[in-house]
Amino acid sequence: MSRMLITSAGTANGAGHDAVLSFTGAGELEGRFTEDPRVVDPRGMTLDPSGRLVYLNTADRILGLDCTGRVVIDSGPIAGLDPGGAVFGPDGRLYVTARQRGTILAIAPSLRGALERVLPESVVPFPRGFGFGDDGSLYLASGIGPSGGGDNTIVVFDAKARARPRVLVGDSGLSPLDLTIAPRGHIVVASESPFGARDAEVTVREYDPATGALIRVFTPDPALDFRRPRGLRFGVDRRLYCVGEAHVIAFDFVTGDFVGPVVELNRLHGQAVVLPEWRGGAGAD
Repeated sequence: MSRMLITSAGTANGAGHDAVLSFTGAGELEGRFTEDPRVVDPRGMTLDPSGRLVYLNTADRILGLDCTGRVVIDSGPIAGLDPGGAVFGPDGRLYVTARQRGTILAIAPSLRGALERVLPESVVPFPRGFGFGDDGSLYLASGIGPSGGGDNTIVVFDAKARARPRVLVGDSGLSPLDLTIAPRGHIVVASESPFGARDAEVTVREYDPATGALIRVFTPDPALDFRRPRGLRFGVDRRLYCVGEAHVIAFDFVTGDFVGPVVELNRLHGQAVVLPEWRGGAGAD
């Protein structure tokens, strides 16, 4: 792994550094990835399918940045966006959670044109991460919002029935904060249960996408005091990464073993992580 980019929340989402931070593969802080003033309260972040651009959700817009941190695509301000995570879908569009609206929106990778609502408004009380299965199914984590309302489950939308969600997971130990899809199609969720509690149990939980059955629970070392898990991402090194309040941690996804912290930073309040494989440093072509 040559580099790690992490969104550190602004005041609205944890009073972090309000920046996209760049770290070496060894976990050393390099500084801000970009100083562009349009990056305010950065949230979800993903690489485009080619791996050359980073798409970033901010408080009121979506940006595309190149490997130098230069903004090369800008959606412009989007009223009421309040975005969470971002994922490229099987149709090549960028999908974004709209948290206040309780739905998911889609837009072309050029970020031109209007965002299309792909699920009904308020389809869940508070969306907390999503991903696509190989068959086009959309898996959406439904969690607790900042006001304390919501539920703790995962729903699935079949590719041809987006308006009719099915509850897939009913797990008393689940309070989701992010969701991703593993390389072999299993659902992987970062959980803090009860949400926001000082003594919450922090885990990463793996589920069968067909039955919703709990397969494995990944647990960090309690001595680390890892809190507020978000930003799940798989690396090419077979590791699963998860960002939190002051750390990025890793698990060996094959064995389930906790590898340990790979980043430690006060007030990180990480929201998302990407692992670009750019070569030659920040100025690489």
